[in-house]
Amino acid sequence: MAEKFSSFVLNNRKIFILIILAFTFFMGYKALEVEYNYDFSQTVPDTDEEMMYYNSFKETFGEDGNVLAIGLKDSSIFLIDKLKLYNNYIEEVQNVYGVKGVLGLPKLQVLKKNNQNKNFNFINVFEPFPNDQNSYDSLLDLISKEKFYEGKILNEEGALTLLITIDKNILNSESRNKLMLDLINKSEEFQLKSNIKLHYAGLPYSRYIIAESVKKELANLLIVSIVVLAIILFLFFRSLDTVIVPLIIIGIVVTWVFGTLALFGFKITLLTGLLPPIIVVIGIPNCVYMLNYYHFSIDKLKDKKKAIVHVIKTIGLITLITNLTTAVGFFVLSTTDIKILTEFGIVAGINVLATFVVSIFLLPSIYLALPKPKSSQVNYLNYSFINNLIFYFRYISFTHKKRVFLIFSTIVLVSLFGLSKIKSVSFLVDDVPTESALMKDLKFFESNFSGVMPLEIVVDTKMKKGVQNLNLLKKVDRFEIFLEDKEYVSTPISLVTFIKASRQAYYNNNPAFYSLPNNRDKNFIFRYLSEGYQENVSSDNISKSFVDSVGQKMRISLNVADLGSYKLDSVVKNVFRPEIEKIFSNSKAEVKMTGTTLIFIKGINFLVENLLQSMLLAFIIISVIMSLLFKNIKMVIISLIPNIIPLIIAGGIMGYFNIPLKPSSALVFSIVFGISVDYSIHFLAKFKNELRSKNLDDSIIDTINQTGRSMIFTSFILFFGFIIFTFSNFGGTIVLGVLTSIILFVAMITNLTLLPSIILHFYKK
Repeated sequence: MAEKFSSFVLNNRKIFILIILAFTFFMGYKALEVEYNYDFSQTVPDTDEEMMYYNSFKETFGEDGNVLAIGLKDSSIFLIDKLKLYNNYIEEVQNVYGVKGVLGLPKLQVLKKNNQNKNFNFINVFEPFPNDQNSYDSLLDLISKEKFYEGKILNEEGALTLLITIDKNILNSESRNKLMLDLINKSEEFQLKSNIKLHYAGLPYSRYIIAESVKKELANLLIVSIVVLAIILFLFFRSLDTVIVPLIIIGIVVTWVFGTLALFGFKITLLTGLLPPIIVVIGIPNCVYMLNYYHFSIDKLKDKKKAIVHVIKTIGLITLITNLTTAVGFFVLSTTDIKILTEFGIVAGINVLATFVVSIFLLPSIYLALPKPKSSQVNYLNYSFINNLIFYFRYISFTHKKRVFLIFSTIVLVSLFGLSKIKSVSFLVDDVPTESALMKDLKFFESNFSGVMPLEIVVDTKMKKGVQNLNLLKKVDRFEIFLEDKEYVSTPISLVTFIKASRQAYYNNNPAFYSLPNNRDKNFIFRYLSEGYQENVSSDNISKSFVDSVGQKMRISLNVADLGSYKLDSVVKNVFRPEIEKIFSNSKAEVKMTGTTLIFIKGINFLVENLLQSMLLAFIIISVIMSLLFKNIKMVIISLIPNIIPLIIAGGIMGYFNIPLKPSSALVFSIVFGISVDYSIHFLAKFKNELRSKNLDDSIIDTINQTGRSMIFTSFILFFGFIIFTFSNFGGTIVLGVLTSIILFVAMITNLTLLPSIILHFYKK
C-alpha cells in the first residue's frame, strides 16, 4: 500500500504541482476579500439566559457600549479663550458622520421651572455663549450647583469629560475606521491649538485601538516568524534549498489560510490573526521530519529516488497521523458555542491538514527534480552537539530509569501544587501593556470618573406606571446612594436622578433640594413632571433610555472601573446583589443586573470552561486515533504520559508566577497537546518498526538515534518559532508564546528520556 502510494505521488507529480499552484492562485484571489472584525464577537451564545436578557435590555433601552469618552484635566480650560476652542472642537465632533450625540461642558442643559405652563423646560446653559471671563465664571458657578452633573461631566478637581454617543451600526462596520480617525484627528487638532492633553476611553475607542494593533501584529509576527525560522533552517542544514523549499510550502499554506477565511465568510480577529505565524511554526517541522528522513535515507541507500520513495513509505502515514492529532487540537475548539473559537478551530484544523497535503506532494516532487544532496548538505547528521545530546538521552534512559521516574514524579507533585493556585482573571481592556497610551488613559478615567465600563441595573416593578411609586423610588435612591460610596463606581443615572434634578429646579436650583420629593411637595413636582417630561424629556430620548414605554421598568446606568473579571464577579455577587436583596426584599419589584461588563464576566468564565472541555475532548479523540494506530492500549497509555506531564508543568508555572487562566493561556493547552503528542507518535512508530527485527534494547537505541535528531531539530524550531510571539504588544499572545515554547521543549525531553525509560521498564516483547 505504502509502495503504491509512493509511486502514485511521484508518477503524477506534475499534475499535483499544477493542481496545488492553481488552487493557491484561487485562494490568493479569495484572500483579497478578507475583512477585519470590528465587532469583537461575543463569547456568550445568544441562547444563554443572561445574554437573552441583555439583548432584551438593549431592545428596550438602547445600547450601553457605544459611548466614547474624551477627558481632560487642565485648569486653562476655565479660561474663556480655551473654552471657545473647546466649543468649536465639540461642534466639529458633533458633525462627524456616525456621531449620534455629544454631552460636554458647552453643551450642558439644565431644567428650569416654568410657572406659567406649570412644567419644566430644558435650557442650554451656554446660550447665549459667553464672550468674557466674568460671564463664563458665572455659568461655571451655575453648573457647580447642578448636582445632576456632579462627578459625571465635571469633577471636584476640575477634570472634564466629553461623552460621544456613536451609531452602533457604524461601530460594527468598516466605516468605524474613518469615524474613529476623524474623531482622533479633530481631537489632535484641538490639542495642538489649545496645548491641552486629551485622554480617550470607552469600548468604541479601546476596541478600535486593539483592532488596529491586530493588523500591525499580523504582518509583523508573520515576517519575523519566517525570517527567524529561515535562519534556523540554514544553521541546521547549511544549504539554501532546505530553506527555500520549506518556505515555499509554508507560503502556499499561509495563502490558503487567508483564502479559507474568505471562503467561510470569517473575519480576522485577535485569534485568527495569529493563524498565519502559527501555521508557519507548525508547518516547518513537517518539512524538517521529511528532510531529515530523506537525508538519512540517501546517506544509507545512495540513490535519490529510492531515498524519496523510502521517505514517503516510512513516514507518510505517520506524518498524516501527527498532522491529524495537531488538527484535532484545533478542531475541538469548533465544538464550543463561542463564535471566535469556532472560527479559529475550523480554519486552523483545515490548514494543518492542508500542510500535510502540500508537504507530501510538493516536497518529494521538488527534491526529485533537484540534484542529489552533496555530502556537505548531510553533515548535520553528524553534528557533535546533536550526537552528544542523543548520547546523553540514551545514557539517561538506560542507566537512570528510576531516577527519571523519581525526578518527574517530584516535578509533577510540585507542579500540581502550583496548578491549584491558578486563578481565572481577565480584564475588559486586556492584554495591553500597562505603559501603553490606552492603559494610561483608562487609569485617568478610573482616577477621575471611577471608570468607563458600563454596568446596567433594571428595576421591574411588575405593573404599568409602577416607576411612579414614591416608595419604590426611595428604595432606588437608597441603592444609588449605596453605589455612590464605592470608589470604583461612577455616580448612577436613572429616573430618580432626573426627578431629584427636577426638585432642585422647582426650588430655583438650590442644591439643598436635590433629593426625592416629600409628601408635601410631591404632588406639585409630579404635576410639573407630567407636563414637562412629555414635552421635553421624550424629545431628548431620556424617557426611552431610562423608562420603558409603559412605565413598568426603570434603568439604573453606571460605570465601573476595569477591576478584572475575578474581582468584578466578586463585587457583583458579594457587594451589589446582597444590597439589592436587602433593599428590595419587601418589594414586588424584580431587580436584575446586566450590561456589557457583566456579559464580559460571563463570557470569560464561559470561554475558559469551554477551552478546558475542548482539551478533554482532544485528549479523548487523540487517544482513540493512537489506539487505532498502535492497536495496543499499553502503547497508548505509554505515549500519553510524556505529553501530559509538560501540560501539568506549564500549569504549575502559571500558578507560581501568578499567570492567570484566561482565554489566551487556556487556549495553549488544547493546541499544544495535539502538537506535543507528535513526538510520541514518531518515536513509537519507529520503535514498533524496529522491534520487528531487533531486540528491545537495540530497538530503543536505533529509535533514539534516528527520531532523536528530528525531535531535537523540530523542538528548536517550535521553541524559537513560538518565542517570536513574545514580541507581541498583547499580554495574552506573549503568554501563549512563552507557555507553548516551554511545553513543547519539555515534551521533547520527556519523549527522549521518560518515554524510553517507561518502555524499557514496563514493555515486554
